[in-house]
Amino acid sequence: MAEGAPEDFAAAFNAANIDGWVSAMGLRLLRATGDGVEAELDIGPQHRQAYGIVHGGVHAGIIETLASVGAALHALPDGRSVVGLENHTSFLRAVRSGKLRAGARPLDRGRRTQVWEGSVHDEEGRLCATGRVRLLVLEPDAVLAGQRAGAPG
Repeated sequence: MAEGAPEDFAAAFNAANIDGWVSAMGLRLLRATGDGVEAELDIGPQHRQAYGIVHGGVHAGIIETLASVGAALHALPDGRSVVGLENHTSFLRAVRSGKLRAGARPLDRGRRTQVWEGSVHDEEGRLCATGRVRLLVLEPDAVLAGQRAGAPG
């Protein structure tokens, strides 16, 4: 497990401003460990679909991101990384504006796969989406799309 407080990792992750989905969506980690991850997102026009509600892909992406971060933090001390295999997200309540708050926690952390459960709530604390993500734990020398799995790019 990574050293330091969960909030320290989250702050460093946010400050890194890594290009990709997380920064494009404006997702901010609040705390992150191999035992659980929490984040928030301020809803903007880029998050809405044609009916003016948050797109289901945003909910699914948040849940997958939190599961992936937590699973990676659990796998990294052994030199391993993770990649998503499945994401099953259920949309329970439409939301148009405000802030989303999300969390994920492990259900099973095996040697080859991990299963994480996540949820997204609106700023009133009402449940908007739930999901389950299965991740493959990759060996240190794993190659994805012609590049070492842990390498950026």
